[in-house]
Amino acid sequence: MADEEKFDLETTCFQLITAAGTAKSDYMEALNKAKEGDFEGAQESIDEGDKSYREGHAVHSSLVQREAAGNPVPMGLLLTHVEDQMMAAEVFRAMVVEMIDLYKRLDGKTEGQEA
Repeated sequence: MADEEKFDLETTCFQLITAAGTAKSDYMEALNKAKEGDFEGAQESIDEGDKSYREGHAVHSSLVQREAAGNPVPMGLLLTHVEDQMMAAEVFRAMVVEMIDLYKRLDGKTEGQEA
């Protein structure tokens, strides 16, 4: 049974890593679109990244709920990597959104701002 639980945790970890990686890729795509002046496309990519991140966050929340219910989640290198990737995706998004805002200002697309 312990092996089955471990397999489930490994599968969950890889789902989270995939969600975080997809989100970061979408955020990078958004930045590239903004760099080219495609701000609408950039927002679409941010939205896609947010969707992937939310999917991962839902899975992550299930691990937290499991722990809160008294069912410990074994902490290992894989789960540590998951936590790192989830936090990195969140920080990456914040930085990309700020950089897109700068591209908009440079392009004169932000109201009340001069390039």
